[in-house]
Amino acid sequence: MTAELTCDLAADLACALDPVELARRVGLPPDPWQAEFLRSTDPRILLNCSRQSGKSTITALLGVHTALYEPGALVLLLSPSLRQSQELFRKALDVYRALDKTEPVEAQSALRLEFENGSRIVSLPGKEQTVRGFSGVRLLAIDEAARVADDLYYSIRPMLAVSRGRLVALSTPFGTRGWWFDAWRSPEPWRRFQIPAEHCPRISAAFLAEERRTMGDWWFRQEYGCDFLDSETQPFTRDDIEHAFAEEVEAWAL
Repeated sequence: MTAELTCDLAADLACALDPVELARRVGLPPDPWQAEFLRSTDPRILLNCSRQSGKSTITALLGVHTALYEPGALVLLLSPSLRQSQELFRKALDVYRALDKTEPVEAQSALRLEFENGSRIVSLPGKEQTVRGFSGVRLLAIDEAARVADDLYYSIRPMLAVSRGRLVALSTPFGTRGWWFDAWRSPEPWRRFQIPAEHCPRISAAFLAEERRTMGDWWFRQEYGCDFLDSETQPFTRDDIEHAFAEEVEAWAL
């Protein structure tokens, strides 16, 4: 066995054991929170992250790692629209192509990558009729999760029942409604990451100041601050509505 082959095998083993090493190998050294995300083993993860913080790229990289090192794995990337599905799949494809030596590809299409080890990466737009046929999903990633309808979300969760696969939902907030908002504040054991724009080293303070002036505080806080906000045209806040239905019983001392 040559020294070069031994080195390649050692590098590949390091990537298999640690997805952070795969990220470094393809030229995507992760931010601290991204490294923590890649190394986590939590089955349910919410990424409430600013625009341009790298949440889609790092999730695509996790998908490639799963497909490469878990033979027979099905990685399903779900987005609200076809354009978003194409973009997320392109990020996964870029990670795969950046590897010097990779698992041979058996088939490839615009939204599908099949490996000789039996793994598949499939990217789909968020339509219930297009996703119901899948089962045994090892990793299910939902991009722009706040904009994925409740009925679609509840129809895809059973894909993980037998495989005990992982679910990663990534988004910026989009109001105080829908399953994404409910999941973020629920007592369920989600692993939650909240990364506002000021925590991203690639986004400058000057740019954020300009964005706040241009967009206004409401949009800025959702897109860059990771805040769940009521609609500006909503007559009652979410807290007002919930408080109206809360049963407050005063206990009398006997």
